[in-house]
Amino acid sequence: MQKLLNKNISKALFSSVNIAPLVVFRIIFGALLLYGSIRFVAKGWVHELYVAPDFYFGYLGFEWVKPLPGSWMYLPFILMIIAALLIILGWKYRWSCSVYFLSFTYVELLDKSNYLNHYYFVSLMVFLMIWLPAHRKFSLDTYFRPGLRSESTTAWTINILKFQLAMVYIFAGIAKINSDWLMEAMPLKIWLQAHHNVPLLGEYLQKEWVAYVFSWAGCCYDLFIVFFLLYKSTRIWAYTFVIIFHLVTWLLFPIGVFPWVMIFSTLIFFNSDFHQTILNGFRRIMNSFSSIKRHQKPETSKMEGRLSPQRKAWITGLISIYVLLQIAVPLRHVFYPGHLFWNEEGFRFSWRVMLMHKEGYATFFVEDRSTGRMSEIDNSGYLTETQEDQMSTQPDMILQYANYIHEQYQGKTVTYRGQSFTFEDPAVRAQIYVSLNGRPSQLFVSKRHDLTAFTYDLKHRDWIEPFSN
Repeated sequence: MQKLLNKNISKALFSSVNIAPLVVFRIIFGALLLYGSIRFVAKGWVHELYVAPDFYFGYLGFEWVKPLPGSWMYLPFILMIIAALLIILGWKYRWSCSVYFLSFTYVELLDKSNYLNHYYFVSLMVFLMIWLPAHRKFSLDTYFRPGLRSESTTAWTINILKFQLAMVYIFAGIAKINSDWLMEAMPLKIWLQAHHNVPLLGEYLQKEWVAYVFSWAGCCYDLFIVFFLLYKSTRIWAYTFVIIFHLVTWLLFPIGVFPWVMIFSTLIFFNSDFHQTILNGFRRIMNSFSSIKRHQKPETSKMEGRLSPQRKAWITGLISIYVLLQIAVPLRHVFYPGHLFWNEEGFRFSWRVMLMHKEGYATFFVEDRSTGRMSEIDNSGYLTETQEDQMSTQPDMILQYANYIHEQYQGKTVTYRGQSFTFEDPAVRAQIYVSLNGRPSQLFVSKRHDLTAFTYDLKHRDWIEPFSN
């Protein structure tokens, strides 16, 4: 049994396979990266999200990551656009992937109020691409260096992409196995109500049974679609469902390019003949635009040399670490007590896609410890509308904002009822009410706590009021 398992693992990692799926993935995913980067700049989001704010909600351990001054914040996006174009062309491929990964991840680390699952997905996929030989065919790298060219690759280079896609779908499906999603059709029941004006379908989207159909169908889709994509006999039907599912979500919900990323990324599950047909189509298009001919070394049909046992062991070990991390991170929430959607401890980076509708109303107060005098904070004076909306329901951001208010008021002189006084080591308190998935608002943070007394770390935050179902 152990020998059979080892044989199957070795085959999944080190058997020789056609490189075409990897090359097609490079071109199409690169095109999506290029479109997404240009779109971000064109919509004015660079200034809105990374230039205009006065304060940024950094990630734990990465608070040192700061935005570039003023218009210099456009530089990472310019680098992303250039790098994405080079990824498509396959020129300086590994450097281009590295530049895109570093630029994109830098931007995402600046402010967690902008966190989206598909941004995290892009960072992971581009990181993986750095290590994959997706430039060894149909690329400028092989045009100028014919010795790089190869018709084959080791199986792990394709299977690791399939694995990452599987993690997104399967964990998204597991996350939907909860009473709100399946028994109450929440939050879809709320969100679908907003589409009453959709031509032809608007009337049906108001019906409760439609919300239940969407909820159960979405859960089943996420849980099982990967397994149907893996088998040739069901693949074409499964991919049809991929297209339908993501087109519907794109039409109904404001989730940007994510549906298109998933539609085109899942092409990696198709066999090499399918991808070779796509490459042939690309080649015909290129030939129609150019008559340049260049003598090229014949493409090899096999991998160049065999991997040594030592190198196989290193690859197996590194892939094992990556796989374990991708499984462990979404499951870390089990180590925290309380309601996951309420406390949001272990919520991010876990593929919990569109699972809750959470609204909060947060009032902050700064208090002079010696006199007890208290002043209410105007959040709009420190945060953008997006930041305030996100902060008011997320405990770690509430704590970060409280510490920021403490810094702003440290030694600040204000006028209170005609008298001036200076804050010395002020306390910061908040009274926050939150509504989860259509429930009545309930107390989330009590005014009795001085939030500056708590440390921003990974420990359970017992200052959050317990969830009352």
